[in-house]
Formats: sequence, C-alpha cells, structure tokens
Amino acid sequence: MTELQKKYNEKIVPFMKEKFGYKNVNEIPKITKVVLNIGAGKTLKDPKLIDIMIDNLKRISGQSPVKTRAAKSIAGFGIKENQIIGLAVTMRGARMYEFLNKFVNVALPRFRDFQGLSPEAFDGRGNYNIGIKEQIVFPEIKADEIEKVHGLEVTICTTANTDEEGLELLKAFGFLFRKRGERAKEEELREVSKKEAVLKRYEAMKKKQTVAGVAPAAKAKPMASKEESK
Repeated sequence: MTELQKKYNEKIVPFMKEKFGYKNVNEIPKITKVVLNIGAGKTLKDPKLIDIMIDNLKRISGQSPVKTRAAKSIAGFGIKENQIIGLAVTMRGARMYEFLNKFVNVALPRFRDFQGLSPEAFDGRGNYNIGIKEQIVFPEIKADEIEKVHGLEVTICTTANTDEEGLELLKAFGFLFRKRGERAKEEELREVSKKEAVLKRYEAMKKKQTVAGVAPAAKAKPMASKEESK
C-alpha cells in the first residue's frame, strides 16, 4: 500500500465522512482512475512526433499507451483510415496513487506561474480535467533531451456525486485550488495596469516634447461637411 493510499484510509475517509455526513462508508467518494490523453493532430504534419509522444507517455505513466485510430478517412482534415489520432493511458490502484503523489508534489509546482488549479474544471459529476501545455513538468522528462514540446490532458475520475464533493476530495489529497472568481479579478487588474502603463508613456512623451520645445500632438479636428462649409 502506497503512502497516499494510507492517507486516504486514515485521514481522508474520516474527514469526508464528517464534512458531508455520510452514513455508509461506501458512500464516501474515492478516486477510481487517472487517464492521460494526448491528441495526435500535430503528427499529421510531423509523423515522427507520434514516437516521441508514445515514449513520453511510457516514461510518465510506466505503461504503454493505447493508440486511438481513425475509423474512416476525412479528406478535409488530411486523416486516413486507421491512422493514429490519439494516445491514452489509464492508471488504477497503486500505480495511480504513485502518479498522483508525483503529480501533486512535483509536477504541479513546476507549472509556469502556477497560482492554483481552477475549481471550474469539473464535469458536473465530480471528475476533474487538467490541461498541461508542456510535458517537461514531469520529472521523467529531461528538458535537455526533448525534441518536441507537446501537451497532454489529465483526467481524474472519482465516485463523487457532485463537483463540491469532488473538489473537497482532491483538496484532501493535496491539490491546490484558487478561489472561485480569482482568475477574473486577476485579468481585470492586468487590464487596468496595461491602461495605466499606456497613460504613463503618453504623459512622459508629452513632457519630452515640451522640454524639447515641440508642441504636443493635438487631436485632429473632424472635417467639415459641404453644407457647413457653405
């Protein structure tokens, strides 16, 4: 039994039971599987990339990925029948817990500008999806060895009935989430700071023109219509 499994049995189960008032132990949510998925759309232009993706998934998960193939040809997208269009790995049991432990403690802190996961990425049934832009966040992938950078998606499947239960379950496992609405506030602050920076540059430019004896650029007056000119 892994350390994360012990943590679930000894700490998370009592915590969830007390918080949501479950009467039966079987009601308490748990993580059933973790799925890693890569869309192979880029390989249509670069066929060698599929081998790199397969090797990276093997390193990250310790399992050989399942290849998803096209059922029929689609000329508009350049897809041929039986062509590989995706890769997936499903982890359960001890291997799943080992991956989660590594993901929470090593991979997530290596996300660029990481400020917590979004609490809005649940699917309504307690399952959570995380999009990763670069595979180099995983310790098995060495930055100086990679030939191509690609993303992947991590799906964490739980037995939770609601997103609220799923959120509390993942928090108990050590996942860090930002508060709801925090992203919108951050974007608003960025827009305000951009506008302030533009105004400061404009004021600085006006001062330079004044010191140099050049009149600051005035707003262009609208052209008079023919009737007004008469």
